[in-house]
Amino acid sequence: MIEIKDLVKTYGTIEALKGISFNVNEGEILGFLGPNGAGKSTTLNIMTGYLSATAGNVIINGHDILDEPTVAKKSIGFLPEIPPLYSEMTVREYLEFVHGLKGCTLPRKSHVKEVCDLVRISDAYNRIIRNLSKGYRQRVGIAQALIGDPKVLIFDEPTIGLDPKQIIEIRNLIKMLGRDHTVILSTHVLPEVQAVCDRIVIINKGTIIANERTEDLALSVSNTKRLEAKVSGPQDDVLREIRAISGVKYAEISGRAGGDAFSYLIDSDPGIDIRKPLFFALAKKGWPMIGLEGAEANLEDIFMKLVDSQASTKRSTKKLIGRTAE
Repeated sequence: MIEIKDLVKTYGTIEALKGISFNVNEGEILGFLGPNGAGKSTTLNIMTGYLSATAGNVIINGHDILDEPTVAKKSIGFLPEIPPLYSEMTVREYLEFVHGLKGCTLPRKSHVKEVCDLVRISDAYNRIIRNLSKGYRQRVGIAQALIGDPKVLIFDEPTIGLDPKQIIEIRNLIKMLGRDHTVILSTHVLPEVQAVCDRIVIINKGTIIANERTEDLALSVSNTKRLEAKVSGPQDDVLREIRAISGVKYAEISGRAGGDAFSYLIDSDPGIDIRKPLFFALAKKGWPMIGLEGAEANLEDIFMKLVDSQASTKRSTKKLIGRTAE
């Protein structure tokens, strides 16, 4: 559905994008992450045709955004960080204006009404936009992106400035839209990405540093599978037994789990499932395992580890170049 090929963008001597490439599949919700200045907004602006690339291609639904901008843009609905709203218009007036602006061929009144029903702003249909709450204005921004029924939806920070209830509402709306559209979600709210997205691409300093399915991202970073086991028994003996199991890379006690039970964090070697050996080893000793669940690192930890790792690699490279020059 979307192909980003060797995308480069330079501003004078500054290289904002350094030949990035990734694809977004049809019907996928992709999280696009990165710290400030990483190149996220530059990438989104090139994808939507607001900015030209220095080199590389963006293909939307088979059409190059540079060579066939009119056709390619018809497949895109874009919600920028600051929604492009006309605050003096009513919701109906504004969306009908967007309908004409996009050259939409769908029946105007029925299509606008359908979009309002979809994003749940029908009760504000005839209200002036400036009088709406932040959450409703954000929904109006999403509604304008949906006019014309584009195949691709791109949302840049759609929940910024919203309260927790509004964030949950917009998050659920995006998940619902993902059933019938390809969605790119750019945000700093990392739990939101973890809850909504099928896959995550992380960009930093103009390069892609991660491109993984959401559930595989932790494993790709740490290359281990982490479990948390709750076991009743003498903690030192239990820990010693866990560490002796083949495939266990690391184990530690993480705290009490009630009564004589303790929680143990266990990392296994890549590709090794230690759940059955763990169960049999503890059962043989007569130590009941009263709980076992995954204990993967959260997205904030993974994000920081990837960004810090890239920074450390660059510092090491600079030192090596400096020594070589000497």
